[in-house]
Amino acid sequence: MRISKKPVSSLSLTSRGPLDLTFLGVGSAFSKTLNQTNLMIVKEGHHLLVDCGTRCAYALYHDYGLPLTSIKTFLITHSHADHIGGLEEAQLSARYVTKQRPTMIITRSYEKILWEQSLRGGAEASESVPLTFSDLWNVIRPTKLKGFSRDTYQTCVGNIDIKLFRTKHFPDSATSWRTSAWSCGILIDDRVLFTSDTRFDPEMIHDFNNRFNPEIIFHDCQLFTGGVHTGIEELATLPPEIKSKVILVHYGDHWENFKPYARQSGFHSWAKQGHRYRFED
Repeated sequence: MRISKKPVSSLSLTSRGPLDLTFLGVGSAFSKTLNQTNLMIVKEGHHLLVDCGTRCAYALYHDYGLPLTSIKTFLITHSHADHIGGLEEAQLSARYVTKQRPTMIITRSYEKILWEQSLRGGAEASESVPLTFSDLWNVIRPTKLKGFSRDTYQTCVGNIDIKLFRTKHFPDSATSWRTSAWSCGILIDDRVLFTSDTRFDPEMIHDFNNRFNPEIIFHDCQLFTGGVHTGIEELATLPPEIKSKVILVHYGDHWENFKPYARQSGFHSWAKQGHRYRFED
């Protein structure tokens, strides 16, 4: 893995071959100095935006020179505003400005949740005939895989292999991914794990680490313990060989106060907003 020395000033939606990851932001839902944790994946002629929060369109245009309408493929990990708040603009600008439907990777069950509980209100009544999800989005249905300890799905965007796996995020009373509201993490090309938002779930980390041995684990990191995210002190209890692969992401504004603790705990690093992470073949 190679990390760009500086944040990129423009973002290309194609690459010469390597797998490129760029976090448009690395901040938590309430961060005011960091963009929201939305991730761009690019490989050869294909791209995928993972999550599209309330400030995503601004970050794309202001920091990287891209209009939201240039994004063709989306994947949403769960229905919190810092992850879905920009989708209304994405779907309506696509319908009325570019007149080209974007594509979303989404299971049938989560499509119903996302539409009925979040996207329907701002879109359904836009025309004389009520709009539906399929009027606004093309859909890629990932295939459910067998042999996993939690619901896991697989699909491809071009030659980008994506596995979605259920996570334990919210409510705070959920005892496992089974009793959690819909949320997922992703495994990219079987080599990069991104948990997105999740409570501490060592079973998930050990399972995917043992099965795939990912090069890097981008892990949710809250700077305190409790609630619906993984606390940095919880992550510090992981074995050294796993912590050495963990890059902390989705953290709060005062993260720099925790740099000594993170270094002493043996984590790989903190995710860098706007920097390109390149994974060569």
